[in-house]
Amino acid sequence: MTTFETLGLRAEIVDALAEQGINEPFPVQAATIEDALAGHDVCGKAKTGSGKTLAFGLPALQTTQSAKPGHPTALVLVPTRELAKQVVDVLSPIGKQIGVRVAAFYGGTSMDRQIRNLSRKIEVAVATPGRLIDLLERGELDLDAIGILIIDEADRMADMGFLPQVEWIMRKVPNDRQTLLFSATLDREVDVLVRRYMRDPVLHEVVSDEADVDDMLHRFLKVHELDRIKVLAAISAGVSRTMVFVRTKRGADKLVSQLKREGVPAAAIHGDLRQSAREKALKDFQEDEHGVLVATDVAARGIHVDDVDVVVHYDPPEEHKSYVHRSGRTARAGNEGMVVTFVLWNQELEVERLQRRMGMREPIIEVFSNDPRLANLVALDGPAPRRKTALV
Repeated sequence: MTTFETLGLRAEIVDALAEQGINEPFPVQAATIEDALAGHDVCGKAKTGSGKTLAFGLPALQTTQSAKPGHPTALVLVPTRELAKQVVDVLSPIGKQIGVRVAAFYGGTSMDRQIRNLSRKIEVAVATPGRLIDLLERGELDLDAIGILIIDEADRMADMGFLPQVEWIMRKVPNDRQTLLFSATLDREVDVLVRRYMRDPVLHEVVSDEADVDDMLHRFLKVHELDRIKVLAAISAGVSRTMVFVRTKRGADKLVSQLKREGVPAAAIHGDLRQSAREKALKDFQEDEHGVLVATDVAARGIHVDDVDVVVHYDPPEEHKSYVHRSGRTARAGNEGMVVTFVLWNQELEVERLQRRMGMREPIIEVFSNDPRLANLVALDGPAPRRKTALV
């Protein structure tokens, strides 16, 4: 049986993992850690939620050298501040056990505080590309000592238009560094990154236990604009946790206000909120202080909450990749998940095209907020029962 010890991790790291109840490596960790520790460039194809943070983080913690102030020796690039915070939360407790300091650098928080952080030695810097470039251009940070570079969620970096920044950063780190890249897909721009900046990488493709879109239940509901909020309230009333996606930050705030008027506790998470407000919204959702979290696509990347019962596409996504990323918030850790897409009268053709891209053929079912089947979405797979009255 593969263990963290047989993969080559030091006893102090193995003990630190055991203290957290982590005793057996996930498949992506078992596949990649040994090669990473051996100094190879590693390209890991694995989904969000598969255990990638420890897969790249443990080799970084073990192999990175002691740093001087302002000169980190390991760099982790991530697409969003939420993911940066998550990586630090996972790696910091282990780093403390072995004397390796981990810190995050991302926008939306005090630049001065992060500069003060750099005045002390930090071995592992976890950063979003924009904030890292700001610090480099201010002369507060130098990448001349980077021995290991990690790019996490490279596909999302490409989707968000960050690859030019990533390439700029990769040209600033020493040529003899080790590079680890993790991504759910390795096509197009990500493949260019691999071919241009990695040296004979070892490729590992890991099948995750996380559910594919094909493993979820999908419902496409034709709703009326004036009734849409009540339909959402009815759905959320029947479950514990509902994650709702909208296209704009303004739309997220508006939807939260509407839900509260319907008596539904809800909070929003998007890029215009202060980081403390985003963290509180997520914490309250995880601890069931409110049952609905409304998010934009960018803000939701990197959010990992178990036991999300329903994902609702309040605004249909503009392309199939967004549908996959959004829907992946449910059906985690082997649990069944439900994905609901609201369709207004003028969105039917758009949603039908989306389904074709996904290889789906799901009916678009007209519903009203007084439909009893909204309390049991599994049963909502055909025409609505005949009724004498309907909401408009």
